[in-house]
Amino acid sequence: MTSRTPSRTPSASPRLSFSSLSRSARHRSGIVLLALAAALSLGGCDRKSDEAAGLSEPAPPPAPMQAAPRLAGGMAMKEQRRAKSVEAALDESASSQDTPLQRFLAVRQELNVEVPSEQLADAWGKVRDLCGTLKCELLSSSLLRETPQQPGNAMLEVRVEPADVDKLLGGLAGVANVVSHTTTSEDKTAEVIDVEARIRNRTEFRDSLRVMLRDTVTKRTMADLLAIQRTLSDTQAELDATATQRKVLAQQTSKQHIQIQFTPRRALVGSGDGYSPMGQALRNAGSVLAESVGSLITFVAAVLPWLVLVVLPLGWLVRVLWRRKAKGKVSVKAA
Repeated sequence: MTSRTPSRTPSASPRLSFSSLSRSARHRSGIVLLALAAALSLGGCDRKSDEAAGLSEPAPPPAPMQAAPRLAGGMAMKEQRRAKSVEAALDESASSQDTPLQRFLAVRQELNVEVPSEQLADAWGKVRDLCGTLKCELLSSSLLRETPQQPGNAMLEVRVEPADVDKLLGGLAGVANVVSHTTTSEDKTAEVIDVEARIRNRTEFRDSLRVMLRDTVTKRTMADLLAIQRTLSDTQAELDATATQRKVLAQQTSKQHIQIQFTPRRALVGSGDGYSPMGQALRNAGSVLAESVGSLITFVAAVLPWLVLVVLPLGWLVRVLWRRKAKGKVSVKAA
């Protein structure tokens, strides 16, 4: 009995070890399968996310057999170009902020000044002479001296550079009293930029037409040459008109337009007793009498020709007829 028991024990232990090994192997294979399934599911999710990203942001169409390898490179080049364009726009805006836009303003000033009536011509002449000593362009001037029938007045219209405006106004203040002063300005910047752009475009077009006329390699017909010459003439005429417009704008924006109106100073005379109709009538009696006599003389001068030509002959005719009628009555009575 004792000799059989040891022989069975060794045979049972190998069976137990083999079964445990097979269980551990199956456990490990299950873990490996679970890990592989998880990896496959993660790979599918990544592929779906990549496809969604590719649909949300369109990429340039690749070549038929090179789409997969060049997809990432095309996206990177697109991002680089976008970044470069943004940097260029920022640099341009920064440069435009550093260099402010030049403004072209047409400034106009209108002044109304008063001077004593006896000094009106002298003040007008002094301001006009002062304009001749400055960077001043005289546009128009007029002088009307005072007469018994109307008061005098004068006017000056000049164009002055901004540096000499204060000198002209200072000289005006020394000879006249400024009653009103109005300053207005008009922005001509957009108009100047547009005219300069048209000049550049027309100049380039004219030069290209001249190059075409001087070209001896290209064969052109006479009709083509005449059409080019006609277009060149029209372009040159348009360019000359635009250049003239630019000169006018330069005169308006580089100098200030100043208009000065001279009026005689009137003295306001008032009485201390207030309003007096009788006194006013006595003061105006002379002028009223003169006006009445003038009206009478005018009436007589207007009626006298009709009196000589119509009334006197008509009265003589009536008298003759009346006498004949009277003689006829006398003869009838006598018979």
